[in-house]
Amino acid sequence: MADTANPAALGLAGFGLTTILLSSVNAGLLPVAGEPVVIPLAMAFGGTAQIIAGIMEFKTANTFGATAFTAYGAFWWWFALLILLGGNHVLDLSGAGSAIGLCLVLWGVFTLGLWVSTFRLSRLLFGIFLTLWIAFFLLGGGALLGNPVLHAAGGWVGLLCGALAMYGSFAIVTNATYGREVVPTGAR
Repeated sequence: MADTANPAALGLAGFGLTTILLSSVNAGLLPVAGEPVVIPLAMAFGGTAQIIAGIMEFKTANTFGATAFTAYGAFWWWFALLILLGGNHVLDLSGAGSAIGLCLVLWGVFTLGLWVSTFRLSRLLFGIFLTLWIAFFLLGGGALLGNPVLHAAGGWVGLLCGALAMYGSFAIVTNATYGREVVPTGAR
């Protein structure tokens, strides 16, 4: 039986690219009016591609990868549907700031739990999940407290997280192509 390609390259690219785009809005680098541009990317690449990567991780018996990619793929679908349905007034989100904030904090709690597992994984995954739970807590706190400074800080941390994920995808593809570690990931 032939070796299976590492689905994490796809999952990290889908997560990283989508995270960078949304975080650019959250950090104030792009206008809030650009947020709808994230919707199709979140559905196609951040959502669907990650879910595919997660399902592929199930087949390789990687519980961490399967859980992470499938869950964050579903997160991007939640985000896209929230913006799409709220923007088209199918959902009334006028008073939902605290519920959205709590949801983001809960994603932070979930991510914090996954981060503990990265203590045994690469330093790169440790950094991705560290910055991700911090970003979720900052964004959630910003929404709960109505604090734009926390929101922007969450965007900046999200940019770092997305960049680390893109680096991870690049490292996996490059290292697999060369058949040796060319791009370091901090293997433990």
